[in-house]
Amino acid sequence: MRVLVDTSIWSLALRRSEHAQNPAAAELRRLIAIHLVEIIGPIRQELLCGVRDPAQFERLETHLGAFVDLPLLAEDYVTAAKFYNLCRGKGIQGSNTDFLICAAAVRHDLSVFTTDGDFTHFAKCLPIVLHEVRKTAEPSPACSRRSAPKREV
Repeated sequence: MRVLVDTSIWSLALRRSEHAQNPAAAELRRLIAIHLVEIIGPIRQELLCGVRDPAQFERLETHLGAFVDLPLLAEDYVTAAKFYNLCRGKGIQGSNTDFLICAAAVRHDLSVFTTDGDFTHFAKCLPIVLHEVRKTAEPSPACSRRSAPKREV
């Protein structure tokens, strides 16, 4: 399943001091390597906002340029508003951008990769799938198969 990566994950991965040690950053690198990462314009905007140094802004813009924004349609904004109203009715609050992320993920059949705890609450009443960091200690199904023991003839 392709993965819509939220601002919180990108931010962790782009911080040089934490880059190598953070499991979420390592997972993002893995997802990038196997071409499963997706982004939408509002996430790109959040990442670029507040970068004061023009050279740093340029580097970040170039880095993010490797990823094409998923197209957002009018129906995504309507769905986001419906999601907002549904969650609000259940006492769950979130930002307009968060609900737009949920709407885009549902329409494009993506999981959402985030460290934002609000999405755990959204998942209780919205049809979203949250991506979890892959545990490296677990063998993949293909690797865990053992061949049958050899029998002596």
